[in-house]
Amino acid sequence: MKDTPKDLEQADILIVDDTPENLRLLSNMLSRRGYRVRKAISGSMALTAVETLAPDLILLDIMMPDMDGYALCDRLKGDQRTCDIPVVFLSALNDVFDKVKAFTVGGADYIAKPFQIEEVLARVHHQLRIKSVEREIRQLNADLEQRVDERTSQLRERTRQLESANRQLLEEIGQRERIQKRLKYLAFHDRLTNLPNRAQFEIKLTESLEDNKTGSDLAVLFIDCDRFKVVNDSLGHAVGDELIKSLAHRLRESLDDDVIVARWGGDEFVALVYQDNRSDVIHMVQDLLNVLSEPHQLSRHEVFVNTSIGVAFALSDVSPEELLRNADAAMYRAKALGGNRYHLFDPILHEEALERLALENDLRYACDRNEFQVYYQPILNLQTGAIFGFEALLRWHHPQRGWVSPSDFIPSIEETGLIDQIGEWVLEEACQQLKRWHQDWRLPLVMSVNLSVRQFAQPDFLDQVDRVLATTGIEPKFLKLEITETALMENSNSTLFILQQLKSREIQISIDDFGTGYSSLSYLQTFPVDTLKIDRAFIEGMGESLDGKGLVPAILNLARATNIETIAEGIETVEQQNILRNLGCNFAQGYLFSRPRPASEINPDSINFSHQ
Repeated sequence: MKDTPKDLEQADILIVDDTPENLRLLSNMLSRRGYRVRKAISGSMALTAVETLAPDLILLDIMMPDMDGYALCDRLKGDQRTCDIPVVFLSALNDVFDKVKAFTVGGADYIAKPFQIEEVLARVHHQLRIKSVEREIRQLNADLEQRVDERTSQLRERTRQLESANRQLLEEIGQRERIQKRLKYLAFHDRLTNLPNRAQFEIKLTESLEDNKTGSDLAVLFIDCDRFKVVNDSLGHAVGDELIKSLAHRLRESLDDDVIVARWGGDEFVALVYQDNRSDVIHMVQDLLNVLSEPHQLSRHEVFVNTSIGVAFALSDVSPEELLRNADAAMYRAKALGGNRYHLFDPILHEEALERLALENDLRYACDRNEFQVYYQPILNLQTGAIFGFEALLRWHHPQRGWVSPSDFIPSIEETGLIDQIGEWVLEEACQQLKRWHQDWRLPLVMSVNLSVRQFAQPDFLDQVDRVLATTGIEPKFLKLEITETALMENSNSTLFILQQLKSREIQISIDDFGTGYSSLSYLQTFPVDTLKIDRAFIEGMGESLDGKGLVPAILNLARATNIETIAEGIETVEQQNILRNLGCNFAQGYLFSRPRPASEINPDSINFSHQ
């Protein structure tokens, strides 16, 4: 509805002026015209009046004592409730700057004093008319929007009916297509990660080799998560699945879209890469190792894992099976070198794999053929030179290969599980020999026997030890079992229980290769350890340090602080012997005193101890 002149004249007008004469004049003039007039003599009074009831228009003086008109107008325009009230300034300030400032703070008009009654009435009527027109426009827009919404609703309803009919018509066809698409997807994708699976990767690899794209190096990456079994065993398979999904996501996000990434199985992934040159592939693999080693934020755990990556480039006439085998071999070489690295395939890796397979086959016959022997290396008291005991060491004499290095066959024994049988045999053989030396030499010798991680984790391990002690008849206090830091921390709860059981039998415990494995030293206070065996790397490092001692003094101080004895291994020079003796190391072994030898070649007089 439009506002009539009568409606406009009944508008509510607030006059703000600190001059009573101006208030009276303006109030009388506007009241006679039918306007409802309110008055305020200050800015604060005006704010109270506006908050009580918002006027239709404000006539505002500029020069006022407590709050000038500019400040009052600025506050009104900054308030959502009063910003639409038109403000007409009345002022004796007639400078252009004052007028510009009035409009800047939101004024709708400006009337200079002294004012003419007709001008004030005309401008007031004009501003009220503008406000009325704006109100009408808003109402018209609201009415129009309502009609548009109603029409739109009708059109949407008709569209919905048409779409419903189309959906019903296409539902059967669409459902069949979705089923077929889903079946095809499941056949060629991994359900856990949604990556392509082994079957699809092999198809893509075959197609890529047949296309024989020129100008690009085709490479296969074989990616394996280091120590993934630890995550599964300690945190559960659900967390393991989360980790697999996180690895898959990082692989997909880190590699270019044209790289085909697939889950090969378990914690293994493969990638098919095209690059213009091989150096680009190497840089990409290095970046990938860094990305995958960053912590994985799972739902309830933060997990750190490293990966090993094997890289094999496609050579001429290579088959898909050969290329995959080559990448797999390179990956296993990366793991064998410690993991968290990549390795490029070299044809020698295939030869080594065949050699390793032959070696493992020979190992399975070595037990039956009595090809294994136990050698012994003496351990001496560094302070007195007396023989303290021996370390039992496994040796293998192959009928064709001759003597095989322990570093070549010990890992295979552990991987194949033969360590269960061979380890118990070594323990019993060493204890029997110790019994004979006790009887022949009448010396309180101690026998040190190495244990693998797998041996220590056997459910019947304690039963094995008890059986050997009962069979050989040696006193348990003369047996020292050597375990690595890694084996010690593999499963700390069960490890602590086993160690406590061994200590209850008076069996001694030694940490082998101390300082090269688990970095935390808190276990020295947690676990009942008798001896730290200082790794030969620290002994060799003494000569390379500035003071000629390296980290050995720190290790010895640590041992003394925890009441643990120390054995230094790998002593090869008299200088090393003297330094360690002066530092207070308890025992030592090494080539300086004696190489490992069979029991038949050992007697107390054959062991050299220098007193220089």
